[in-house]
Amino acid sequence: MSRTSKRVAVATMATAALAAVMPAGSASAANYVECGDRDFASIKIDDPRPGGPRQECLANAGSLEMPDSPEFTDTWWLKEIWTGNNCVKWYGDGRWQPEGEPIKKYTKFTFPNHPGGVAIEKIGIEKASNCPD
Repeated sequence: MSRTSKRVAVATMATAALAAVMPAGSASAANYVECGDRDFASIKIDDPRPGGPRQECLANAGSLEMPDSPEFTDTWWLKEIWTGNNCVKWYGDGRWQPEGEPIKKYTKFTFPNHPGGVAIEKIGIEKASNCPD
């Protein structure tokens, strides 16, 4: 095997090993931010932990899981979504919702048929450039 072929083989194996240990999706992650900018996505949720209902604001593309608490196994309830300059989906009842297209930019989305809210495990934000107008 030539010296160049060995280098290519070693580089390929190193890349494969690194890919195997990197968590999927680590390059893109949504995060919580201070509310106040209407371009941020926001959710109104009933938190099963002490403190009850609250609003959380989010920025950047990716997804966030609702925090786990060893003291509570109750469900988080999503009452409202404001998409801001984003397209948004939520994960609940074992699937990403709404099915098909995400909720469009600058949309307030509520659940009139479910006044207590709907179950939520994750929230997902699309890159603004990927959102249809």
